[in-house]
Amino acid sequence: MKTHHLRVHRSEENLVREGQLAWALAEVAADPVEVTPEVTEMIINRIIDNAAVAAASLTRAPVVAARSQALAHPVTTGGNGSTVFGPDAARRVSPEWAAWANGVAVRELDYHDTFLAAEYSHPGDNIPPLVAVAQHVGATGKDLLRGIATGYEIQVDLVKAISLHAHKIDHVAHLGPSAAAGIGTMLGLDVETIFQAIGQALHTTTATRQSRKGQISTWKAHAPAFAGKMAVEAVDRAMRGQTSPEPIYEGEDGVIAWMLDGPNATYEVPLPEAGEAKRAILDSYTKEHSAEYQAQAWIDLARKLHNEHPELLVDGAIASVVLHTSHHTHYVIGSGANDPQKYDPTASRETLDHSIPYIFTVALQDGRWHHVDSYSPERAARPETVELWNKVTTQEDAEWTRRYHSHDPAEKAFGGRVEITLTDGSTLVDEIAVADAHPLGARPFAREDYIAKFRTLAEPVLEPEEIERFLTTVQRLPELTADELSGLTIHAAPGVLAAVESPKGLF
Repeated sequence: MKTHHLRVHRSEENLVREGQLAWALAEVAADPVEVTPEVTEMIINRIIDNAAVAAASLTRAPVVAARSQALAHPVTTGGNGSTVFGPDAARRVSPEWAAWANGVAVRELDYHDTFLAAEYSHPGDNIPPLVAVAQHVGATGKDLLRGIATGYEIQVDLVKAISLHAHKIDHVAHLGPSAAAGIGTMLGLDVETIFQAIGQALHTTTATRQSRKGQISTWKAHAPAFAGKMAVEAVDRAMRGQTSPEPIYEGEDGVIAWMLDGPNATYEVPLPEAGEAKRAILDSYTKEHSAEYQAQAWIDLARKLHNEHPELLVDGAIASVVLHTSHHTHYVIGSGANDPQKYDPTASRETLDHSIPYIFTVALQDGRWHHVDSYSPERAARPETVELWNKVTTQEDAEWTRRYHSHDPAEKAFGGRVEITLTDGSTLVDEIAVADAHPLGARPFAREDYIAKFRTLAEPVLEPEEIERFLTTVQRLPELTADELSGLTIHAAPGVLAAVESPKGLF
């Protein structure tokens, strides 16, 4: 890997394109390096993962709304069109709208892959716009593989170096550039065109983090889908010769100077050398549970405590629970956020999946986590749950914060230490570093786990033959022809989509 030094430049410095981060990202995207076998296997895993969580969300309101919008935008004259999760594959729409609808379906349950470093991210959000464009232009499975490898590489590298949340900017500001870069790789575009697309994608996808604060709305699922849609449109404009604001990162009125660390900021962005394989997807990890990633290890620890310490399950036995954890966990999903909504039994599902006090309470009481049942209003309102929930707080611990930011994979951690004080005065202390499904966890996810997750989530909404067809198709990804790439979708069983009413809007 090489390091790109990033700082703000005054206009009179006239920073040349070759010195700009957007140009460096475009050079990575244009590098025709082959995808390694292990990266290929992981990309297949993540396409399965995305389809699994999309299947589980097909009838949820945000997904229904996004799908109905997409279906109102039929295929354009410039290509074959793209498929949308749910309808038959023969129903095609314009690629940017397929990216939108499928992106919402993937993101709705907060149940797909993650990478955490200086910033947060769900790099699997790159896949919907890339698949949509691939289907539209007639790309092959091999082309798609190369594009997805780039999307993951660019997003992970940006996330390692540049914090957005510290300045209340939503993490999808790294997704717009990564998706545009991935599309550029897949289409074999030149550096200049990809550079312009990256700049436009970044410029149009910077927004505040209020979408993940307080009473969290349905926009949480739409935000990354919007970034993917903007990336598709940015590539289209760049291919037509349209240019973007520059230097988009380094300009004195640019993103860094006014949205991030300011005019004196510097960053060191790791990027692959020319000819170096794009392997960043291997640094990311998926979710066994439908909840914010920083809750994954805590769910596993709560399940363990449920099974090993029945005394904790007696009503009124617990006086207090303190989760000693990282800065990010404390301030984003913990009591350090100072969001009263995180303790509100009437809060939205989106809010509850960003409340570690709620999640730990339910996982401890139930010994399990379910993507629907654990969030139901009835479950949240149980008196014994509300009572214990209000006894759970978080505290930042310097060591867990250090481990969260560690560059050493062997010590990087997303958990913490729990201290439970019982009403009889006794205490119980335990800790967990990473989730069971993490590559270094107790039960690392492998291909069979991704397939099992897909089957579990798809069986209620897909017919058995459709489940087998999809799994057979996706596992042949490197050899898929352009015609076969249309099979990277899922068709709902008869009656599933008809059971929910599509909302009316403008389109």
